[in-house]
Amino acid sequence: MTSASPENPESTQPLSTGAAPLRRTPLHLRHQALGARMAPFAGYALPIQYPDGIIAEHLHVRAAAGLFDVSHMGQAWLAGPDHETTARALEALVPADILGLAPGQQRYALLLNAQGGIRDDLMVARPADPMAAGRLFLVVNAACKEQDWLHIASAMPGDVTLETEERALLALQGPLAAEVMARFAPDAVELRFMDVTATQVAGIDVRVSRSGYTGEDGFEISVANDDAGALWDLLLTAPQVKPAGLGARDSLRLEAGLCLYGHDINQETSPVEAALTWSIAKRRRIDMDFPGAIRITEEIAGGPLRRRVGLLPEGRAPVREGAQIFDEAGELVGEVTSGGFGPSVGAPVAMGYVVSEFAKPGARVQVALRGRRVPAAVTPMPFTPHRYRR
Repeated sequence: MTSASPENPESTQPLSTGAAPLRRTPLHLRHQALGARMAPFAGYALPIQYPDGIIAEHLHVRAAAGLFDVSHMGQAWLAGPDHETTARALEALVPADILGLAPGQQRYALLLNAQGGIRDDLMVARPADPMAAGRLFLVVNAACKEQDWLHIASAMPGDVTLETEERALLALQGPLAAEVMARFAPDAVELRFMDVTATQVAGIDVRVSRSGYTGEDGFEISVANDDAGALWDLLLTAPQVKPAGLGARDSLRLEAGLCLYGHDINQETSPVEAALTWSIAKRRRIDMDFPGAIRITEEIAGGPLRRRVGLLPEGRAPVREGAQIFDEAGELVGEVTSGGFGPSVGAPVAMGYVVSEFAKPGARVQVALRGRRVPAAVTPMPFTPHRYRR
């Protein structure tokens, strides 16, 4: 098994753990030097937390700016002769309006299976550069990327190709993220939520989107592997910025009411059940030309049997994924898919699926916790307000 060598200590080649091979991101040694606790995630060794701990990292992101290494995510270009050709090819797999995506904008999309279940969720960006006409930039989840690339590539017409990239991806998130970017890349601060641009950060070529997975304002920065370390070091020189691991990323996205693939959404879940109907464009609902369109349009019209909801359990103990949800008469009505303590909320928070009858704010349910049942209320999400720059 190949591992990092002294000549290339931050290689992204697989690292043997004695049980299964794990890949390293280009920032692996930097995480170790910062005292990160590393753990396997989606086939990579990734930082779960740094010495300050998950709660401190979470609260720092809400108050200032946190820097995440998300280089495990999949990045690729979809390239065709013109935008219409490429967009329509991708629209055969997703229900979003890709054709109407303006230059310099990014859109959330769902990769669907034939039954209307969610194969993955992804970001699709159309570059502002006229020289990139016909190209779309895709970012997908790490655990799904190999099957995503195979699925997308096999569905493309002959004049549209998929070109995967091995690049690092950094996420600078928090209300002071714009102050940091103003120092190093002033033009990036002009972006609004879901805008994208190609620019430089202190002379380093990057692709930047104003987006993230925390509910806060922030930027996701795609950078060549060889430049990732220099960019990471540079951003950490800003007094507003501290490193943050995947533990804080998970608690932040949970408070923001954002789905985690493989937990809150999967191949059995429809966009309507998942409360992601907003991602299905009006034109696409009329044309019904995407996978699973019959099921999805029927659920839009008549309602699904179950829905994803937010839950506020009583007490201080968090409920966890897999916990059963009961009505007050003791009948099983759903299951928790994500749960934990919300540091910004100051209380446990969770999301899960309940039968549609109980998917109303204020509905009272009970959630299984360590052999007992605790009262909980169905509540709107997000649990803490989004602060995107719109």
